[in-house]
Amino acid sequence: MTSAGTASPRRLTARGAKTRARIVAAAADLMYVRGVGMTTLDDVVAASGVSKSQLYHHFAGKDALVRAVVDLTGERVIERERDALGRVSTMAGLRRWRDSLVQNNALRHGAYGCALGSLASDVADHDDVARRALEQLFAEWQGLLADVLRRLQGTGALPADAPVDQLATGLMGALQGGYMLAQTARDVAPMGTSIDMALAHIDSLSAR
Repeated sequence: MTSAGTASPRRLTARGAKTRARIVAAAADLMYVRGVGMTTLDDVVAASGVSKSQLYHHFAGKDALVRAVVDLTGERVIERERDALGRVSTMAGLRRWRDSLVQNNALRHGAYGCALGSLASDVADHDDVARRALEQLFAEWQGLLADVLRRLQGTGALPADAPVDQLATGLMGALQGGYMLAQTARDVAPMGTSIDMALAHIDSLSAR
């Protein structure tokens, strides 16, 4: 994926591609925990085990590296969500999806929040290229939720006139807001409650 970059990556040797991937993976881990602003290129050099000249061979500067981190993080999150949501067609399945996200976040006591949401908070107002890439990634994630709701319509669990796209937006908003509340409280209970309220509203439409 090269959506956050200004151009496709140069053609790399296998060794070069491995080095580049190591740099981006190290940067992604650091930026998730420390934030983009608190992660320096020297930090990335130390964590990835490459030289500074190798880093600059692959990235003109920090902005280019951050955009690569957006792409990698997006790939990870969307692959996870595609696997989790791809066959969900019941409210029980949506609740299992909710439980998995909350339980996984509980392992960190809510710290660091959503990997995509954290990047959005750090870069959206400063890098329009990265912002647009994040916008596309959130739209893809939201589209996976909308697909689940359409499958619920197909089984009759949701009425045909249910506003699927708006419901998916609300569910995504509850999820991201829940991540933020859990992050500040160091407690996932608010996250669970936020998603539960959105799911309860969706469920109420089926009972209508």
